[in-house]
Amino acid sequence: MSRLFSFYFSPLATTIMDELLDIVNDEDIVTGQEMRSTAHQLGLQHRGVHVFLFTPDGKLLVQKRNADRAASPSMLDCSVSEHVKAGESYLDAAMRGMKEEMGVDGVEVKPLVKFRMNYGINDNEVSMLYEGMVDPVKVKFDPTEIEEINYYSVEELQKMTQGYNTKFCGWFVELLNWYLGRPTKMNLDLQS
Repeated sequence: MSRLFSFYFSPLATTIMDELLDIVNDEDIVTGQEMRSTAHQLGLQHRGVHVFLFTPDGKLLVQKRNADRAASPSMLDCSVSEHVKAGESYLDAAMRGMKEEMGVDGVEVKPLVKFRMNYGINDNEVSMLYEGMVDPVKVKFDPTEIEEINYYSVEELQKMTQGYNTKFCGWFVELLNWYLGRPTKMNLDLQS
């Protein structure tokens, strides 16, 4: 029996919004720039960012990706997941993502880990994970990207990722595994 979390692209999904990305080597040094679509077609390594947003009572904001998303439609994902645009810092991308995806501004975040990982077919990234706190009342998610949001304790998520009934983005499972001290596919040999 296979796990229900995975990386996949839906051929029926809406087209990916194209944007210019920095192409980076394994040490996260910029070696060029390409459009997002080209980077994904050719498997060029680029940058990404994720944010875990916790409520004051310790629950993690989890988004369910919209069904017409190109990558991992209708799957559970971390609070924010973004590509880092060309010339943009990881922190700036995290702040942009929180505003675009969750409608929140000015959230203080701290970096947790920088890593390399294969996110799916031809999707190779150097990424940074941040953590911050959010007031659920202020969250106004973008319905074009996100179907719904929920809040879960880390313990609930740990149980959910070990079951077979919930569909998670593969990268979210790997981030949770790292956060929980479990084995992960994340390559952690990078310096922040």
